[in-house]
Amino acid sequence: MEKIFKNAFTLIIVFILISGIFLLYNEPIEKKPEEVSLNTLAKNINEGLVKTIEVNGNTISILLTDETKQTTVKETESSLSESLKNLGVEIEKINAIDIDIQGESRTAFWLGAVLPFLLPFLLIGFFIWFMFKQAQKGNSQALSFGMSKARIIDPKDKKKRTTFKDVAGETESKEELLEIVDFLKEPKKFLAMGAKIPKGVLLMGPPGTGKTLLAKAVAGEAGVPFFNISGSEFVEMFVGVGASRVRDLFKQAKKQAPSIVFIDEIDAVGRHRGAGLGGGHDEREQTLNQILVEMDGFETDAGVIVIAATNRPDVLDPALLRPGRFDRRVTLDLPDIREREAILALHIKNKPVHKVNHTVIAQRTPGFSGADLANLLNEAALLAARRNRKTIRMEEVTESIEKVMLGPARKSRIINEEEKKTVAYHEAGHALVAHFLENADPVQKVSIVSRGSAGGYTLSVPTEDRNLRRRAYYIDELAVLLGGYTSEKVVFGDITTGASNDLQRATHIARSMVTRYGMSSLGPRTFGKDHSNVFLGKEISEERDYSDQTAQAIDKEVSQMLGDAFNTAQSIINEKRSILNTIAKTLLEKETLEKEAFDAIVSEKEVSPERSSVNENKE
Repeated sequence: MEKIFKNAFTLIIVFILISGIFLLYNEPIEKKPEEVSLNTLAKNINEGLVKTIEVNGNTISILLTDETKQTTVKETESSLSESLKNLGVEIEKINAIDIDIQGESRTAFWLGAVLPFLLPFLLIGFFIWFMFKQAQKGNSQALSFGMSKARIIDPKDKKKRTTFKDVAGETESKEELLEIVDFLKEPKKFLAMGAKIPKGVLLMGPPGTGKTLLAKAVAGEAGVPFFNISGSEFVEMFVGVGASRVRDLFKQAKKQAPSIVFIDEIDAVGRHRGAGLGGGHDEREQTLNQILVEMDGFETDAGVIVIAATNRPDVLDPALLRPGRFDRRVTLDLPDIREREAILALHIKNKPVHKVNHTVIAQRTPGFSGADLANLLNEAALLAARRNRKTIRMEEVTESIEKVMLGPARKSRIINEEEKKTVAYHEAGHALVAHFLENADPVQKVSIVSRGSAGGYTLSVPTEDRNLRRRAYYIDELAVLLGGYTSEKVVFGDITTGASNDLQRATHIARSMVTRYGMSSLGPRTFGKDHSNVFLGKEISEERDYSDQTAQAIDKEVSQMLGDAFNTAQSIINEKRSILNTIAKTLLEKETLEKEAFDAIVSEKEVSPERSSVNENKE
């Protein structure tokens, strides 16, 4: 309201200023009538100089015989004729003049008479009304402060309705949730058997796997109201507001039962109490306590099911996970290759595409979540639009995969020829070692185009999804990671900072093999604690669970693994030096090698050793 008044006041001021400027610089063409006295009018009438007279209230407009205009004012109490007679004007001369008398309108009369007295009262009344309205607005905000901010999706709204058809993959998760849908549709069937449906369902999984989408699909399949709220929306700076909002949320849900309450990122309020790190938070703990009370206080026929989502189930309070609360847990994993194909088909449905192979895209995107795949296709659509194409082609999709994984291409980055040659041999070393190791992932693409912070990249993608990795895979992966480092050392006799990320990843894998996976000569045990949840405050003060001698043995084992990997990479590069030279030379010319071109170079060299030696000598 205050903003509206400010805008209106500003408009009025601007209008007045514009009007004033217009009046100043745009004078009327006609001259203003000459103001004369009533005596002058009487004299002009007696002399026969007046042609017409127009009377409008007390104002008299005069037109002389020479077309001159004049104006005068008469007394209010007397008429024009009486005033002229009193000034000695003869009746005959008055009758000879065309006199037009216009009466004042009643509206103007009443406005002129009443408005000056009524206007102050109107202004005072408006001011009082405005003050009362502002006070009522403040009271309503104070009263609604503790009300729930949940967003409600009406099941009758077909535009916003989501069903299991809109969720690709996650077959087991959907089957697990079908029981919830059946209960919401026909609760009496379960209650008649004495069965108690789970009161809470906890959706766990990495970010982007579709937890929120799956919860909406449950509500859409059951056709019940869906109350959606984030865990952080409960917490405010005032103690008790979160608990009040929880009570209001469940009160609304019970009124519209059967219904679903969905709490996204429940770890914002459901973290482990008494962790000991960072101090207590009374407001968050009171909110959690209220959620526990509301869930445990459900009647058997309440018809309200709570679905919560989190990607950190390990930090939740045990009271949330006990039977009677979130007693059913559904784990959503990253999609496998078949599920990625289904997700791509779902997201590509409403996009104009031309010869886009879902299988190839799914093979090149291991580890992508549903949200990553949706973002991938969106980036491809944006890229096609920038290129003024009417359809999305495989070229845009392939480039978008690399953009999502590594960042946008930095083609404008200027590098000298020596640095470009170093990058070419570095990436050629990765690709060559990966090709000739049995357990390494096959090479899909090699490029020296800078993306993100990387000067170049080698894209190796497994032929199939694996949940378990063998020791042989990690041994070969270490050699592949050190392939670029080794290639620089063999070809140039020196190394650069470009291998820093490769060395970090290789060291991390080697240390994990020793300390976590039991893949070393130190035996089948782990060393140290997993500090990924250190913020809980449980592991900070604990010492490592191995001696200094064991720490030395771990370091020695890690160094031994990395040394063996370097020797393996060096052996392949020395033996296949001609192929390395050809790959690097081709990268310098074309900047990018796809799988077909790379395989053609390697296979041609393998069947033509004489030709390889010639090329090697040329290099």
